[in-house]
Amino acid sequence: MARWAELPAGLDRRERQLVVQLRRLKDHSGLSLASLGARTGYSRSSWDRYLGGRAPVPRAAVIGLAEVCGVDPTRLLALHEVATEHRAADGHSTGTAQPGADSGPAGRSSAGEHPEPPGPPGGRRRTVVAAALLVGALALGFAAGLTTGLVSGPGTRVAAGPGGVEGPDLVRPDGARWRRGTEHPCEVRRAGGLLHAGHSRERAAYLDINSAGWHVVEAQCLLRHHGFDPGGSDGLYRPAVQAAVRRLQADRRIPVDGVVGPDTWGELRR
Repeated sequence: MARWAELPAGLDRRERQLVVQLRRLKDHSGLSLASLGARTGYSRSSWDRYLGGRAPVPRAAVIGLAEVCGVDPTRLLALHEVATEHRAADGHSTGTAQPGADSGPAGRSSAGEHPEPPGPPGGRRRTVVAAALLVGALALGFAAGLTTGLVSGPGTRVAAGPGGVEGPDLVRPDGARWRRGTEHPCEVRRAGGLLHAGHSRERAAYLDINSAGWHVVEAQCLLRHHGFDPGGSDGLYRPAVQAAVRRLQADRRIPVDGVVGPDTWGELRR
């Protein structure tokens, strides 16, 4: 399987999260970009832009990929809604193409591609709220359809959860709260056949640059245990942590994207 090119450095983490999962789904299917284009109605060059992070992925394309791969698109659409809402809030797009009207060479619309269906009046806000809730539960449902499941949203945030309750990324199993600027000990042990450092039981949360909390501490400890020094165990996902993750991924022959997701957690816990 050909290795994916690194995603653009300026790609927002919400967009990155969606694209990483679409890449994994495409890899799991075994389809080439040309075959994917033939089966979804979006051209090969369009999929190359979408999966390269150079153009926003239309909602209909997300649905098409899920249908071709035989998986429920609900959780992918949750990621898509969060990314779309972020673009709308910031007033910019990650590419020049508009959703549903992806531009081909010389600005021409790609033949045969599907337009985006309009949503019902007032329905978009409700959809976005539902999407945000779904992202928090992504790790629970997609593993049944893929060997690597979709990612969960809470591991990417430092903010408190609904009602001001801190999420599992900020509160350790023993009740200790993560605080910025503190180095934590790494005491890695094996329990139930899996490695644990005692800071998090996570096996699916999405971690990338700017992630913070106990999930990151756990990942840092496990990286060091496997011989890939992340530069500390303070719970901050810095470039040094990303570089260590990439080295682990390359060593274990899994997609090298610098992102800790279900497949990378699997190697860290092994």
